[in-house]
Amino acid sequence: MQRARIKLWGRDPKQIDELAREIRKIAEKVGVAVRGPIPLPTKRLRITCIRTPCGDGMHRGGPTNWDHWELRIHKRIIDVAANPRVLKQITRLPIPQGVKMEIELTD
Repeated sequence: MQRARIKLWGRDPKQIDELAREIRKIAEKVGVAVRGPIPLPTKRLRITCIRTPCGDGMHRGGPTNWDHWELRIHKRIIDVAANPRVLKQITRLPIPQGVKMEIELTD
């Protein structure tokens, strides 16, 4: 039987979990098999830059001379049986800004 693998990713884990909960609720209401949401490891993007605007000097100082920035990308996977009725309802869901969704059909 075909299944649809839905990948969700974004910066806010609450929005991703809420969207995953809605997808699961739709699948259970129709009565198709559903697995997930399965949390994947969080990707952490880190940038360290010097604070001085001119860029020269103050390299030998302590940790107070540097700014540390981090962006976390949270991911979830949901497997749903590929029922056309379910997929139609899932594609009509309002997706919050900052959340990406990808649907892949597999055997």
